[in-house]
Amino acid sequence: MKKIFGVKKDKEPPPSINDATDRISKRGETVDEKIKKLDAELSRYKEQIKKTRPGPAQEAIKARAMRVLKQKRMYEGQRDMLYNQTFNLDQVAFAAEGIKDAQQTMSALKSANQELKGMMKTVKIQEIDNLQDEMMDLMDVSNEIQETLGRSYNVPDDIDEEDLMGELDALEADMGMETEADGVPSYLQPDKEPDLDAELNLPSAPSGQAVPAGRSNVQAHDELGLPAVPRASIRG
Repeated sequence: MKKIFGVKKDKEPPPSINDATDRISKRGETVDEKIKKLDAELSRYKEQIKKTRPGPAQEAIKARAMRVLKQKRMYEGQRDMLYNQTFNLDQVAFAAEGIKDAQQTMSALKSANQELKGMMKTVKIQEIDNLQDEMMDLMDVSNEIQETLGRSYNVPDDIDEEDLMGELDALEADMGMETEADGVPSYLQPDKEPDLDAELNLPSAPSGQAVPAGRSNVQAHDELGLPAVPRASIRG
């Protein structure tokens, strides 16, 4: 049966936009090459016309140049048509790329939407609010603990601040009076040496008193002004 009816051939896939663009671009390059050859031929004919005298020979050269110029205009028309086709294909390719980008963007957005929905199921606003309230309560308790630990043990709580301010004002007044009297406050003046004789209640040293009659000798005194102890004498 296959030999009689033959085998159905597989259809070739339709050409893509890039394939069509490449094919048209190659045709355009071929047309450009032909136009360049015709330009060179026209230049040669122009030189011949300048060198040839008017007459049948010059007219023949002009006829050949006219034929070449017509071919050039025909090729230029084909080149413009090919350029227009290429431009249209480029626009279609740009639109196709834009649609592909849009499809990829939509797929990415759908995937991200599904992921966000799954993540939002595990996160609840009420739990976040409760967590924030608990953190604020913990911070308040922590501040109270710090204030309690930083409290001084030596300062009683029942001290009247008005009494303290009164004592402070009196101290400032005393300091001002001492400064006006001596020029230097008493707490900045040097300490005075204590009077040892006054503290020990020692008698004062005698000073040049008269000796009573009947006594020829004068009582001796030591260096401190005290009566000297009589010394015993050895008799022979």
